[in-house]
Amino acid sequence: MKIAVEKAPELNGQTVVPGDKSISHRAVMLGALADGITEVSGFLPGADCRSTVRAFRQLGVKIDEISSTRLRIHGVGVDGLKEAEDVLDVGNSGTTIRLLLGILAGQPFHTTLTGDASIRRRPMGRVTIPLRQMGAVIDGRGEGKYAPLSIRGGNLSAIRYETPMASAQVKSCILLAGLYAEGVTGVKEPTLTRDYTERMLRSFSVDVFQEDGYICVRGGSRLRATDVHVPGDISSAAFPLVAACLLEGSEILIENVGINSTRTGLIDALIKMGAEIRLENTRMLSGEVVADLWVKGTQLRAAEFGGDLIPRMIDEIPILAVAATQAEGRTVIRDAAELRVKESDRLHTITTELRKMGARIEELEDGLIIDGPTPLVGATCESYHDHRIGMALAVAGSVAEGTTVIRDCESVDVSFPGFCNTMNALGCKMKSLSE
Repeated sequence: MKIAVEKAPELNGQTVVPGDKSISHRAVMLGALADGITEVSGFLPGADCRSTVRAFRQLGVKIDEISSTRLRIHGVGVDGLKEAEDVLDVGNSGTTIRLLLGILAGQPFHTTLTGDASIRRRPMGRVTIPLRQMGAVIDGRGEGKYAPLSIRGGNLSAIRYETPMASAQVKSCILLAGLYAEGVTGVKEPTLTRDYTERMLRSFSVDVFQEDGYICVRGGSRLRATDVHVPGDISSAAFPLVAACLLEGSEILIENVGINSTRTGLIDALIKMGAEIRLENTRMLSGEVVADLWVKGTQLRAAEFGGDLIPRMIDEIPILAVAATQAEGRTVIRDAAELRVKESDRLHTITTELRKMGARIEELEDGLIIDGPTPLVGATCESYHDHRIGMALAVAGSVAEGTTVIRDCESVDVSFPGFCNTMNALGCKMKSLSE
């Protein structure tokens, strides 16, 4: 699928974005392990989250689809999963494979996991190393550093583990394995990462606590079923948010967006650049802070970003790069080397494609330098089968003169089903085309 984009005059109106991908994954996983029935509303029906649903069905969990965004999960308890009859294929979902490995580390049976070409390139040693320390038997390509992976779990021992990188997936994997370990398992991070797993474990009645700088869980904890209301994903809201910032005369409202403080780095970054953004109707929903985001188009100014802010907006850096092309001055982004091991090498891919459109952008080992404002021109671009790169380029096309065509955009449905329709309802000019 290709997306063809024409320059948009301005964006106006109000909209909602699909449910949070991170919360949707975790709601299925913890609902499956809980005692009782969990209902999930606002579920993201994208390809990645469907991979999680499919995997747990293979492991013996009954999951009813009441609608595309509402699930009923019949929990089997922490000790109720069954050995799958076939390989678990996680598709393109790094969250599924890494968090699921933590759960499978505690199961007294054998499982093999694989995924698409992107997943088979992504580093898995960051989770297999601590899981082996806990007692899981894991093998795979590159001595267990890459999928496909084979795991036989059970008889885990608790560990205290300091993660070498800031990764919510690594932290979550170890905490989930800790539910099955003898003793107290703790994780210490170099930088605060998104805390969805900790919050949701607490909502499922698991005691998650701090001890000597470690985030800890006790082995043998049971989960009690609870209903989960999934807010809109701030990573999806990022695209209409930035588009409205860049198009003079725009004024939009994005309703019901999760604003967990570990995920609001992009909002902080845009405000630092002079964006007119306001949080309205702030409230709590299933243990998460939710708000409506109001934004008005304005001229941005360049800024420098790095340090603790980066993990709070790691997925949004490609769209921040698009914003920086229209900001006055030089924007510098550092400490973002983690982007090189996402669905694509996002530092390289966003640099390569924005240059095609006339952007003055330089790739650093751990970041980007972008000079602006630069008039962008339409071009034929590649998404590299990376949903965030494809959508970022579509926003760039909305401020560029002429027509922009982005190839291989099927992956957009991973996180934002109906992306073009949502953007067009606000005033964009995007069209999905067959290759």
